[in-house]
Amino acid sequence: MNPGFDPEEIAQLRRECKAERSNFIHVDDEFEEEEENNEHAHVQFVGIYKNSEVIYDALIYTLRLHHSTLVYDEALERLKKEMPNYISQDERPENYKISAEEEEDAEMLLTEFIEEIEENEEITVREHVEIDDKFEYGVGLEVGLNKTEITDKVIDEFIAVFNAGRVQLDPTLYSFTGSEEQD
Repeated sequence: MNPGFDPEEIAQLRRECKAERSNFIHVDDEFEEEEENNEHAHVQFVGIYKNSEVIYDALIYTLRLHHSTLVYDEALERLKKEMPNYISQDERPENYKISAEEEEDAEMLLTEFIEEIEENEEITVREHVEIDDKFEYGVGLEVGLNKTEITDKVIDEFIAVFNAGRVQLDPTLYSFTGSEEQD
């Protein structure tokens, strides 16, 4: 049985939320410790799924962050076509060897691809809520919101409308450029 549907787990999460005086708790992630980022949050909250109480495990992020991730992924795919032996830094095995010159060439090419993709507005994003009912703990949610940052207030408001069944997503397609990151 999925522990996110277990009444004892749900009761425990309710106690944690009550202690925090909130309708959700933040979940510690390994990449969140690396840097403070107000463009995403990993939270858990209690809700209803198919007439049963459940713990929702939600990753909530800005559209700008979602867009930059998709742009980077696309640029990396293009780089791998140009340099088939290149392995990105976050995927490298310990024994991977690359010369400083090759690394610099790869980074320059990657930057060019990112700029090209952004300039041509090849990738667009819109607000979305993706539900994963095969999640290992409760029901997984991926939520992209057209917000400049993901604050506790934004999370609280989303959970309120989500649990009330009144989520209204902005259907507009958005594209961003890297220069907006410095704003």
